[in-house]
Amino acid sequence: MTGFIACSTEDRVLTIRFNRPEKKNAILRSMYGEAAQALKAAQADPNIRVVVITGEGNCFTAGNDLKDFLEVPPTNEDAEVFQFMFALSAFSKPVIAAVNGLAIGIGTTLLFHCDLVYAVPEATFQMPFINLAVVPEFASSLLVPRLVGRAAASELLLLGEAFTAARAKEIGLLNAVVPASDLMATVRSKAKALALKPPGAVRDAKALMHASVAEIHKHIVTEGKIFGDRLQTPEFKEAATAFFEKRMPDFSRFS
Repeated sequence: MTGFIACSTEDRVLTIRFNRPEKKNAILRSMYGEAAQALKAAQADPNIRVVVITGEGNCFTAGNDLKDFLEVPPTNEDAEVFQFMFALSAFSKPVIAAVNGLAIGIGTTLLFHCDLVYAVPEATFQMPFINLAVVPEFASSLLVPRLVGRAAASELLLLGEAFTAARAKEIGLLNAVVPASDLMATVRSKAKALALKPPGAVRDAKALMHASVAEIHKHIVTEGKIFGDRLQTPEFKEAATAFFEKRMPDFSRFS
């Protein structure tokens, strides 16, 4: 373990924490692998009833570490990021997210695979995939339209603009907006309550409410193939170059 994923267990609740605050908890390949392993172990452990996902400091996660991501782009389902996506989307026990700040890219899309989501008022959300000349991931192109409708999904996924915790609550992404001082106490209370309920009934109820795992898995793979193809385009090269040069990308010459 690198230490960039911190895990702790209390009262049958496993907390998985993105632990790289100096980089806004940007996720490395190794972190995806460790988080996937933690989820798989929790799935198999009857003593774990609930999982909480959060970030260290005042940030949830800024999404992929782009430099690390580009060194070894995920080109197949064995890649760590896919293993994390499959593990979380197929996880049969309740998952609660405590969004303690910035939630960018997969920091937002992973929330669509959580059962309860609580965020601080200062939290900022964004799915900026189009801005980076790629496409949505983690089955968000399937799940976001189902949650918010096509018009709002187009706004969120095509414009790729940041939105507030209040907006996230309005569209149904959040259960509640909670003051930072109360966030973890609120989440622990909900997790403890879930951990005391009959585990089989909770798993069955979750399965009934969610889209089929097979459908989500297939959509993740479809998105991933197009995402990978987009990484080879001149548009993406311009977007990545602009990101590292800290300037606005210029897509005016593309058709």
